[in-house]
Amino acid sequence: MAKTIGSASCEALIIGGSAGSLDVLLEIFPALRTDIRFPIVIVVHRKANNESLLTDLLKSRTILAVGEAEEKEFLIPGKVFIAPADYHMLIEEDRSISLDYSEKVNYSRPSIDVTFQSAAEVFKEKLVCILLSGSNSDGVEGLKNVNNFGGTVVIQNPSTAVMPYMPQQAVLNVMPHVILDSRNMADYINKLND
Repeated sequence: MAKTIGSASCEALIIGGSAGSLDVLLEIFPALRTDIRFPIVIVVHRKANNESLLTDLLKSRTILAVGEAEEKEFLIPGKVFIAPADYHMLIEEDRSISLDYSEKVNYSRPSIDVTFQSAAEVFKEKLVCILLSGSNSDGVEGLKNVNNFGGTVVIQNPSTAVMPYMPQQAVLNVMPHVILDSRNMADYINKLND
């Protein structure tokens, strides 16, 4: 079940979550290395009127560059890109960001599935995706795609999730490489850089 992955293998990390995932993100980011050699993309379900709250919270917890993803912006190593509220975020073949206002997927925009799926097609076996706490099944289909393209699937241990439904659905429907308690996630991400 465990999959060994080193820095040569990880070219992008995507973290998806919904209800209950903010606490995990706020636990992870202060403990991350400052020399991360891959971009980190965050896709969290949130209301459009709380647009900058997540960005401001993460900026206050890390010295890594953190910003809302912008149309046509390129993913660069060591930067944290946050999917804007109310837009799907896709990764293009040239590793640029595309923002899309099409219909909601799994009642969500941004949809974790949309980002996981598009990134899997670009980064293939060099992609690592982590699915956190949440109350719907967004992310599950995307993780299947990540597996199909040879990427690494990491799921929060449902017993450590505030809302276990999302990670539980992923555990039941996707073959994860790693299931992690929230307290072990920062260490796992740091080791991707070794």
